[in-house]
Amino acid sequence: MKKLTSVAILLIIFIGLSIIFQAQKNSPSQQPTPSPAPTLIATSSAQPKQVLGVRTKVSGCIAQNALPDKDCTPGAIILGVTKEQVCTPGYSKEVRNVPNSEKEQVFAEYGITSHNLGEYEVDHLISLELGGSNDISNLWPEAAEPRPGYHEKDKVENILHQQICNGTITLEQAQQQISNNWLEVYKKISQ
Repeated sequence: MKKLTSVAILLIIFIGLSIIFQAQKNSPSQQPTPSPAPTLIATSSAQPKQVLGVRTKVSGCIAQNALPDKDCTPGAIILGVTKEQVCTPGYSKEVRNVPNSEKEQVFAEYGITSHNLGEYEVDHLISLELGGSNDISNLWPEAAEPRPGYHEKDKVENILHQQICNGTITLEQAQQQISNNWLEVYKKISQ
């Protein structure tokens, strides 16, 4: 009987520890806190995202020299997206989901109350074809003029996408290059 009681106690302890371990494993508050960049942020969207910096402003945002305000638009990617996915034709169309209400919010955060058609484009800092997210932390109103503007950034996105798909650079390298300073990449490809 003593042997059976000891086995039962050990079994109860084992089950209890398993439950505690699983609860800690699944608890977001128990996850290790990453260094300041990149910062993981929970999202309500269907696809988990990773914000590449900290979004500290939601108004008074100012784009300068064809670059977004990093405090408003640090950039964000879809977690787990792969080279194979972004290199599949039609991928960007599949994941594109920026409702007009979100576009209006982007314009409001950057203080743009009115604009002409074609003057701005609500752009993904890290484009969808590079694994970027539709989250507002990855969106900004990019002007067409002065040049380089959104037309030239589109060229940078296409070249980086080609380089990912042909194996010249990794998806992560492309994401970092375009989010750090897409103009530097543009200058290199324009030479």
